[in-house]
Amino acid sequence: MHFSVITPTHNRRDFLPEAVASVRASVSAPLDFSFDHLICENASTDDSAEWLRQAATQDGIPLRVRSQPHKLLPGPARNLLIRQDAPADSWIVPLDDDDILLQRALYHYADQIQQHPGRPWLVADFLRVDQDRRYLPNEDYYAWKFDSPTDMLRAIFRAEHFIQGNVCYSRQLFEEVGGYDEQIEMAEDLDLYVRFLLAGHQPVICPHLSHLHRFHTSNVSIGVDADKHSQDLRVIYDKYAGQLQALGIERP
Repeated sequence: MHFSVITPTHNRRDFLPEAVASVRASVSAPLDFSFDHLICENASTDDSAEWLRQAATQDGIPLRVRSQPHKLLPGPARNLLIRQDAPADSWIVPLDDDDILLQRALYHYADQIQQHPGRPWLVADFLRVDQDRRYLPNEDYYAWKFDSPTDMLRAIFRAEHFIQGNVCYSRQLFEEVGGYDEQIEMAEDLDLYVRFLLAGHQPVICPHLSHLHRFHTSNVSIGVDADKHSQDLRVIYDKYAGQLQALGIERP
């Protein structure tokens, strides 16, 4: 079993070292699996690129860096990492460049994969922290167990449930549904997970925490309020309106 943690990054020199260190700190024992960290360095103008070049030479799990001369949207950046660098039989774990993977997250994903053979994606809980890694009470994310993919889709388009970077999925499933949409500027991850559900794949709900999601003044999601989220949902809904309407799911 192999895991590829994927991270697009742009001008995150202040937070990136902790994200990289968190992946390198992962402990697999007593399970037997391998993992690497794939980073798309996305035309940074700070010294992220130089820091990554040095970090890639250090001992530890493989850190593979692809530098781009022009900034890519998150969807194309993730597609590039997965299709160019992730093994065909790998499990993909997205991690934002300002977040922190918990030390046993990959171990727990591996354990759940073994317990649920044939299930191609998993969802876990995560915690929110501020820019100094201080825990934010009452801000935990918890995954909800639904009776069917249709029930989960209905909750998503009612804005009752959402999914972020707290997932693990097989590269095979990624290819089955066509990867990330390269035109979407925001919520490209949710768009991918909607296609997982439309393909009939309900996630395994894992009983562990995947990562610390950091809130700070330069989050890419700053300004995404309820109205903006509803707008993003409508964009995604309209792409798959025929399939969603056939399931009885109303437009948000």
